[in-house]
Amino acid sequence: MPPRPRSLRRPASPVWLSPRVLRTEVLGGLVVALALVPEAISFSIIAGVDPAIGLFASFTMAVVISVVGGRPAMISAATGAVALVIAPLNREHGLGYLIAAVILAGAFQIVLGALGVAKLIRFVPRSVMVGFVNSLAILVFMAQVPEMRNVPWAVYPLIAGGLGLMVFFPKVTKTVPAPLVSIVILTAITVAAGIAVPTVGDKGALPSSLPVPGLPDVPFTLDTLTLIAPYAAAMAVVGLMESLMTAKLVDEITDTRSSKTRESVGQGIANIVTGFFGGMGGCAMIGQTMINVKVSGARTRLSTFLAGVFLMVLCIVFGPVVSRIPMAALVAVMVMVCFATFDWHSVAPKTLRRMPAGEITVMVLTVACVVATHNLAVGVVAGSVTAMVIFAKRVAHLANVTAVTDPDGGTVVYSVSGALFFASSNDLVGQFDYAADPDRVVIDLSGAHIWDASSVAALDVVETRYRQRGKSVEITGLNEHSAHLHGTLSGKLSAGH
Repeated sequence: MPPRPRSLRRPASPVWLSPRVLRTEVLGGLVVALALVPEAISFSIIAGVDPAIGLFASFTMAVVISVVGGRPAMISAATGAVALVIAPLNREHGLGYLIAAVILAGAFQIVLGALGVAKLIRFVPRSVMVGFVNSLAILVFMAQVPEMRNVPWAVYPLIAGGLGLMVFFPKVTKTVPAPLVSIVILTAITVAAGIAVPTVGDKGALPSSLPVPGLPDVPFTLDTLTLIAPYAAAMAVVGLMESLMTAKLVDEITDTRSSKTRESVGQGIANIVTGFFGGMGGCAMIGQTMINVKVSGARTRLSTFLAGVFLMVLCIVFGPVVSRIPMAALVAVMVMVCFATFDWHSVAPKTLRRMPAGEITVMVLTVACVVATHNLAVGVVAGSVTAMVIFAKRVAHLANVTAVTDPDGGTVVYSVSGALFFASSNDLVGQFDYAADPDRVVIDLSGAHIWDASSVAALDVVETRYRQRGKSVEITGLNEHSAHLHGTLSGKLSAGH
């Protein structure tokens, strides 16, 4: 039988429709939803809003980003970073202004995404990325510490039991995610034995109905825009940075690529939708993303979508059951996430002995800034700037100048090699012997590259000093980029000294 024409063949079904993948995505989404409940409530408390506001935000963020986001399987919801930024606005001016700021932050994120700001993520050094991952693991662990203080003694064996289940259950089977098994078993034990320990219900009341769309209750005036704009801008930047860094981490874990521009725009759309539904906004969540991707093995958008759907189903339909889940079970899950997330290889003695001191400094500084401020953006910016300074200092010494005088003594040729930019060109002027050199000077730049105006200005100074002594200067060997930059700027910058 001849093969069927390509146009008549059935289109390939989506990968998530295969039974094995579907099971992984569904169970992964369920585990994430269970972990989102206490997290969303906790972040609502930080922001100073009703727990339902954080839960609604987690629902809308996860559902919308699953469709419009650029990184499949990444979880976005209400986060502590966003809560910290907008808490002062809510405290001083009320919920209506907070909601308006969330919508404006989403618009800012769409604009930043369209401008290509997401591409700047490629300039984040690996040492900053490692520091980002390690600091997140530390922050997630620190967030669990309050749940282990001043609690009944039964909490500690429950946490230990949950960790034991997540370590050893995968050796029996990986069909069902170990975190889900741990949550179910620990809940069953505490309910059946009547053990009095803190539960999810102690964190706050769960919503009993779906959110309804509406406009924020604020006057639509220029004064309102002026008031909320700084908070919205801060939220947009912090949310984008955390989301893009998390997306990059998931790219490395799954060995796949994702569109950071689409993710930026998607985060903006998700925040706008969240604002109109009365949520507190959010961004990507490293902890829940690691549960979904690294622990549960999810890889598609279905798990993200179901995480949001299951969250509302758990709250509205199974609220009484979810309320009885012991916090110890969720603490155990998050502690396991911390250990799985932390890059233990980066702090191994063998690695530290081989790593350049500058790289270690950048990693430690990133971790210290994030842990001290609880702000991922501060750590990433501080680490990246430090890495750039160290790099500039290192590269500045790569510009070398050697002089060769012709046998007749009438010409000297200076060969310049290396990268000429603001750091290296500052020392360039002092590399020439203006008084003793012969009347003709050739500066050969065939082994160099001019990167900025500072280098052109430095060469202008060199030429000026020779000409003041009645000597001629010829610059040769410029590559195309260097020749264009030199030709455009030479003689048009500030006068030499």
